[in-house]
Amino acid sequence: MVCREVSKTFYERDETLAYLPEYRGLVGRWRYLRTRPTPVRAVDKVSFEIRRGEIFGVLGPNGSGKSTLVRLIATLLLPDAGSVTVFGHDVVKERLAVRRLINRVSVEASFFKKLSALENLRYAARLYGYPPREGTEKALDILERLGFNRRKAFGSLENLSRGMQQKVAVARALFTSPVLLLLDEPTTGLDPRSKREVQDFILEVRETHDTTVLLTSHDMSEADRLCDRVAFMDEGRFVAEGTPSELKETYGRPGGDGTVSLEDIFLEVTGKEWPGEEDV
Repeated sequence: MVCREVSKTFYERDETLAYLPEYRGLVGRWRYLRTRPTPVRAVDKVSFEIRRGEIFGVLGPNGSGKSTLVRLIATLLLPDAGSVTVFGHDVVKERLAVRRLINRVSVEASFFKKLSALENLRYAARLYGYPPREGTEKALDILERLGFNRRKAFGSLENLSRGMQQKVAVARALFTSPVLLLLDEPTTGLDPRSKREVQDFILEVRETHDTTVLLTSHDMSEADRLCDRVAFMDEGRFVAEGTPSELKETYGRPGGDGTVSLEDIFLEVTGKEWPGEEDV
């Protein structure tokens, strides 16, 4: 997968409600003060390449452009400039071919909340052409490997915690063993045990199906464990890229205990503290 000089700009309009004593002959009226749209460069000339079978992590705080980048690759947004190709297929000119190769998990996954986790996966199986019996068996197998017991698999999805719902989203994305798996903060909201189970399953899918993974995350330990290479993103740009060990050697400044963390590297390359859990 290759991105070359990819850019995406959004436009924001500031509308402020203000009390104007005199405005065009009207006295004492509230009016919205509207300004011209302000351009915001969400992704700014980003270039990188992900090799087949690699797990590539994009790390950055909220607003850095990570999710916009994922949506561009997933054909959900059109780039303003540059190009994105997924194993030879252009995301603009060949978006249907790209969609056959990818699957995506985002923080806010959509489901039929009245149905069970199993019923949601069986529905996805039918869309992907699985026979009913085979689809059910595959769904149960995936849920079991993700730590679902049979009772929760058959219960209504709306009665499950957000963390459990996110595990169903991961299961649905992995159902087709995609060539490129886009994981946009897939473990957000999960407890430590559930995070570990999802991470283990991601590694298993990579090993058994040669799946290539693009992962965005706020969890530095997760990125350190899963990713072959990582890139730090800040204000729409990649500010550092390499393997975790290379980045630690190049940018890191050892802490008091002699270790270097990815948080230290983010501070080094951006001059900004890594946001706390309450900020992300």
